[in-house]
Amino acid sequence: MASDLPSRQKEILAGFNNKSKIKLQVYNQTLEVFNQFKEVLNEMSNDLNDLLENSDRKVSLQYRDRGKFEAELKFADDVLIFSMHSDVFIFDRDHPVWKSGYVKDDPSNGYCGIISIYNFLSDSLKYNRPEDLGYLVARIFINKDKCFLAEGKRQKDNVVGSFGQKKLGREELVQIVESAIMYTLSFDLLVPPFDLVKVASVEQINDKIESAKLQTGKRMGYKYNSDDVLQG
Repeated sequence: MASDLPSRQKEILAGFNNKSKIKLQVYNQTLEVFNQFKEVLNEMSNDLNDLLENSDRKVSLQYRDRGKFEAELKFADDVLIFSMHSDVFIFDRDHPVWKSGYVKDDPSNGYCGIISIYNFLSDSLKYNRPEDLGYLVARIFINKDKCFLAEGKRQKDNVVGSFGQKKLGREELVQIVESAIMYTLSFDLLVPPFDLVKVASVEQINDKIESAKLQTGKRMGYKYNSDDVLQG
């Protein structure tokens, strides 16, 4: 029957089947990597906790699986949320990834899943403060071959140029988690400018009395630059 279809319909079906197959491959690779992330987070929290002195137990690392697409690592007064997006993306046409031979030779290599790492204050989640801010620390792009790009704060490596040269494995996952933790520990909660907090509404004060809900974030009122983020 397929041979009797008009040529345009054949092209549509071929394109549909090809793109669906690629996106399914990307999704499966990203989900596999995300599950490996969970294993690494769990192992790292256990290993680091074993190295803590008894007096330091109150600042131990706590790992929690938050479901199929989320996991968290809590330490000190910070939480890192690891979040996998369920959709598959392609880089915009101005992105430097399109200059790499790896993507030029096969544009389907530009389809990627995304795993993002966000930093929140632990009290923001503990007291359920919906207005509090979290900050993107890093995001990882994974394609159908499990080749990856890691993009993040204070990254200096030319990660785009190396795209396609290496697949994402446990060693790379450990390095990403360690870099995210180190950046988070150096990214402190700043006192907000006086003029930003000099006025408060009755609703804000009542909310604060109920559950400490005045908006909080590590850089409230400060410019948060994209080039201030970790990479590599």
